[in-house]
Amino acid sequence: MAPIRLALVDDHKMLLGALTEWIRNAADDIAMVAAVSTWPELLTHPEFPVDVVLLDLDLKDNIPVALKISTLKTTGVKVVLMSTYSEPNVVREALAAGALGYLVKSEDAGMIVEAIRAAFQGESFVSAELDLALNAADVGGAPKLSAQERRVMALYGGGEPVKSVAYQLGISEETAKSYLKRIREKYRVAGIDVGTKVALRRRAIQDGILIQDVADANNF
Repeated sequence: MAPIRLALVDDHKMLLGALTEWIRNAADDIAMVAAVSTWPELLTHPEFPVDVVLLDLDLKDNIPVALKISTLKTTGVKVVLMSTYSEPNVVREALAAGALGYLVKSEDAGMIVEAIRAAFQGESFVSAELDLALNAADVGGAPKLSAQERRVMALYGGGEPVKSVAYQLGISEETAKSYLKRIREKYRVAGIDVGTKVALRRRAIQDGILIQDVADANNF
């Protein structure tokens, strides 16, 4: 399978270099084909259009981010935004404009890689802290989980150990643990404790993420 062709746009040269290294070391299925510091450099790059663009939200060029996103969408490019801050209204506008992902720059390399993979598949991925701000559930109500979070919860709640969850989803064990942490935090904010594996399993069945028969079929 051909690697995901990624372009990175960030006006902080040091961060540009660091992100390039992180992603190259963290994923064999992602090919960094462009790392540029301005919007025009991206559009005129010989490798453009790419599969996914990891785009700094604030390039200080006075071009509206919604315009950038729509431009990329018309060329079939998926967009994941990065920012040093996390204002929910800005995030909502970006996602409404068509961005598939939104990350704060403090996110670890594993999660950045997951966001790129999710965008390539047409799935959304938002930093955990932003997701909580955007989708704060009523106390007692089920929080909104991403497709990958639901997969992790179904496998782990169904009795699989973390190592097996990671293997089946093609992610690292550390990334699988990060997903479980995100899931538990979302439920905690919603006033629901899924701190133990038993509690998480019970909630997965209750929320329709795990079918009772499947859960019972596995040794727990």
